[in-house]
Amino acid sequence: MTLFEKIIAGEIHANFVHKDDVCVAFQDIDPQAPTHILIVPRKPIPRVGEADASDQSTLGHLLLVAGQIAKEQGFENPETDGFRVVINHGKNGGEAVPHLHVHLLAGRQMQWPPG
Repeated sequence: MTLFEKIIAGEIHANFVHKDDVCVAFQDIDPQAPTHILIVPRKPIPRVGEADASDQSTLGHLLLVAGQIAKEQGFENPETDGFRVVINHGKNGGEAVPHLHVHLLAGRQMQWPPG
């Protein structure tokens, strides 16, 4: 059972900002920006590169929820605000937990390329 499965099951505490039938979202315990929220599907998909066609609606839902949360957090104006959505895949891609999740980062200037 992954760390995220334990959080979803209520075995580990998290600061939730969103819950629905498809996913949960909570504040990252090691934030890389003033706002750093993880959006995690309830279905344990190991990583984005291992998702299949049956996961299409879940993947789309995660991105829609990211946009909704960004708006709720006050980052809806692309001219004055902004946010970054990140999905890591594998160790060299920065993946720390083998359970697909979307990082929503905001509240500071994002650099390109990311470090």
